[in-house]
Amino acid sequence: MRHGEMVRVKDVMKTQFDLIHGIETVADALRQAQHLETECLLVDRRNEDDEYGIVLLADIAKKVLGADKAADRVNVYEIMSKPVLSVEPNMDIRYCARLFERFGLTLAPVIQNRMVVGVVSYRDIVLRGLRDRL
Repeated sequence: MRHGEMVRVKDVMKTQFDLIHGIETVADALRQAQHLETECLLVDRRNEDDEYGIVLLADIAKKVLGADKAADRVNVYEIMSKPVLSVEPNMDIRYCARLFERFGLTLAPVIQNRMVVGVVSYRDIVLRGLRDRL
């Protein structure tokens, strides 16, 4: 990144993602998923007062496969993280990277006006935010 050039999360985030319901089984959620390159499934809010959740593919590997559970017998809400830490689209990617480091994240939903508008990861920050500007 050149000195003085700001790259924002909205410039590098993925805008296609999977938003599922927590009551679904892991098997059903995976069958419906169309954007697994984000490496996560976002869990929709049940109502306006609720918060979003997230299930990483790593969570499925650890909590379903690794625990020798059947994906059609485990509901998403059993393995999701909620509430999810999120970032805003106008955040500088440098601060996003620092937030990820501080909280041990690898990716986060991008939320604007309480609606998910994308997903951003370290991969996006480096490959689309840094490398493209070198």
